[in-house]
Amino acid sequence: MSRYENDISIVFGGAAGQGVQTIADALVTVLKKNGCSVFACTEFMSRIRGGSNSTQVRITEKKRSAYVRRIDFLFALNAEAIEHLRDRIGEGTLVFAEKGPMEGMETTDFIDTPFAAFAKQAGNPIFSNTVAVGLVLGLLDIPLNAFSGYLTEQFAAKGEQVVSQNIAAARLGYGFGRETAEKKQIEVAIKPAEVRTDELLIDGNAAVGFGTIAAGCNFISSYPMSPGTGLLTFLAQRADDFNIVVDQAEDEIAAINAALGASYAGARAIVTTSGGGFALMEEGISLAGVTEVPVVVHLGQRPGPATGLPTRTEQADLNLALYAGHGEFSRVILAPGTFAQAIELMQRAFQLADKYQTTVFVLTDQFFLDSVASVEESEIVRLPVDRHIVKTDAEYKRYRFTADGISPRGVPGYGYGIVKADSHEHDESGHLTESFELRRKMVGKRLRRLQPLGREALLPERFGPVEAENVVVCWGSNRGVLDEALDNLQREDLCGLHFSQLVPVNPAVGEMLDTKKIIVLENNATGQFADLLSRELGVRVFRKILKVSGEPFSVEEVVQALGEL
Repeated sequence: MSRYENDISIVFGGAAGQGVQTIADALVTVLKKNGCSVFACTEFMSRIRGGSNSTQVRITEKKRSAYVRRIDFLFALNAEAIEHLRDRIGEGTLVFAEKGPMEGMETTDFIDTPFAAFAKQAGNPIFSNTVAVGLVLGLLDIPLNAFSGYLTEQFAAKGEQVVSQNIAAARLGYGFGRETAEKKQIEVAIKPAEVRTDELLIDGNAAVGFGTIAAGCNFISSYPMSPGTGLLTFLAQRADDFNIVVDQAEDEIAAINAALGASYAGARAIVTTSGGGFALMEEGISLAGVTEVPVVVHLGQRPGPATGLPTRTEQADLNLALYAGHGEFSRVILAPGTFAQAIELMQRAFQLADKYQTTVFVLTDQFFLDSVASVEESEIVRLPVDRHIVKTDAEYKRYRFTADGISPRGVPGYGYGIVKADSHEHDESGHLTESFELRRKMVGKRLRRLQPLGREALLPERFGPVEAENVVVCWGSNRGVLDEALDNLQREDLCGLHFSQLVPVNPAVGEMLDTKKIIVLENNATGQFADLLSRELGVRVFRKILKVSGEPFSVEEVVQALGEL
């Protein structure tokens, strides 16, 4: 007998174009409707057809948001999927695949699964994806009702015949799944909880998008570049509903400059990109610095240098955001670790950009943006939309010196003053200058806001034993994997600290880390955030746990790394 409890890992593997993502999308939706706690993440190659992609769907009793290497049930749509996932297949992995493509392949436990035959019997070979979802539900002994409803909703526009054929395919798969469960004596201990209507099943792109809309954003400019493109398409699909101007620029240089122009005119503007595209924006970032025009930059990280691994994940662009642009000026860097946090931080990003007239970077990554999980309504925070725009008078000076370094921000047409912006160094009214004294004062003015920004900076979230002597620090998308690893280890000498604001660092963090042995977990080669902590707070990092393969950290490897301390 095979008993599955607490956590089930289901993986679908196949070539691009075979419907791996379609299967996973349908399955997580149906499981959620049945009260299951689900998390899904995807890894795919940079090609439209072919290659080998996979999606993992986890069903867990505790809410989880991390990747595991273990596979309990593998659905291989071609032979290449077996080879691609070979090092993740263990003794307990049950492999479902067509016998033909698997000829000559050695697997631990293989079940000849007639996906194509069932699909053809139902009326069309394209129904094999529907067969696969039905099969999983049969294995797990989850009623087919919700899936039938899902199919009716999805294919209603194509007619009653297509709906009935899909439902027939689902039933064939479901029957095969129940039959396999009985033959293999598969027992699933995870039972669906009560269906919750206050939860929203979304991916990371939607989380960032919801936060952007809630912040009152009304302008986005971008040149498509994965994984940052998801935010562009999300907002474009909702542009009419929320009065958002969407500009698909001719390149990244045009994108950042368009956003600055919109912000100068009073819009709440954002650009979204990835590392290679952001590199082209650096002159524009400096322009934002000298003109003190607020703008939010969403940077979806992927492995570099250059094109690198364009569809994989990494956290190696922290230094890029930290040092982007020539000259010295203020900036803020945020990095959400959960979807609820992303919704809140996007609102905070616009709030800080407007209040401090600065550039705010929001760092995500491919793993975070393409993952799927549920967010409870009670987790979602709404922040007020404060514009920080003044009505100008005839004596208005855009860059007037103030005690905190923040000048009153006016916009053209609102009041009687002239709102000037100059890429040169300038005086209080915005006229260019080469005065050494004015230059010194203007540089100080632009940097002075770092002090209140630091005091207002978010403190990291601690989880695990408060008095633990070893503190494992992470940032961004590693929140879920560290939380689960520490939960598995249950060690009194280990706790976690997740940073969602990386720059500036709140001075109070120094006290939180004082006398502690610090371990930093991040997806890059050099430990960029570890170095930042050492430089800013003077703390000594005891160990760095790093990964640069293009994959996210798995729970197993973090448990192993921390177990070796």
